[in-house]
Amino acid sequence: MSIGIIGGTGLYGLTEVALEPLTVDTAYGPVAAQRGQWHAQEVIFVARHGAEHNIPPHAVNYRANLAALKQLGVSSVLATAATGTLSRHIPPGGMALLTDFIDLVSGRPRTFFEDLVVHVDYSEPYCPHLRAELSEAAAACGLPLHPGATYVCTNGPRFETPAEIRVYSGWGGDLVGMTNVPEVVLAREAELCYAAVAIATNAAAGVAGQKLTHREVEETFAARLADLARLFEAFVQTHGEKDCPCRHALDEYRERMGKPELSIPL
Repeated sequence: MSIGIIGGTGLYGLTEVALEPLTVDTAYGPVAAQRGQWHAQEVIFVARHGAEHNIPPHAVNYRANLAALKQLGVSSVLATAATGTLSRHIPPGGMALLTDFIDLVSGRPRTFFEDLVVHVDYSEPYCPHLRAELSEAAAACGLPLHPGATYVCTNGPRFETPAEIRVYSGWGGDLVGMTNVPEVVLAREAELCYAAVAIATNAAAGVAGQKLTHREVEETFAARLADLARLFEAFVQTHGEKDCPCRHALDEYRERMGKPELSIPL
């Protein structure tokens, strides 16, 4: 089984992996991906915002991206996320594993099942097995990785206001971003193990007492790309396939509907 990586194109250039470009046709549209061998593991890369980084968060074709990975035989997905931080425990430049999310997005397709009633459990939204492996990989690399963070997903493309950030902080949010939902939701419907590593690129609005700029986000993220690549490489070197509840997310509905073949449309 393959490992999928969803993130920015900058990460791909750091892996020193010979990559083969390919286009995957899905029920939701075509997806440009790249495939290569990394320490004897097949890895599939998908650029969330496109090869030219020109697709804004609200316009990303999340369903197509996850369906393409599923078609290509991916079983585990690692994702990256650039975020603003609301937490003193995760300073700008820090890295954190996502463990929960608050969904504030609108206007984005958030399910593969438009004609079926399917309520998937998200008591543990991010795969515990992948999170444990990433934690072990970070320790092996000597990279600080905060073990848990709640991600607040806003619609974008604008940054948040100070008042909004105060609300999100009061709700228990640690990081704020624009892309992880519905990606994490769709990964579970697709019965993929999914984990996300966030880089806190800046203090959220009103926290640092200065204006936010996209340049700041890009520069901080770029400064941590090499560490992120080291983390993912250590993960790939030690990753072992195992059964997981993530891969049985639809079993209840297969049994109830008498449809053992039930899966996401590809």
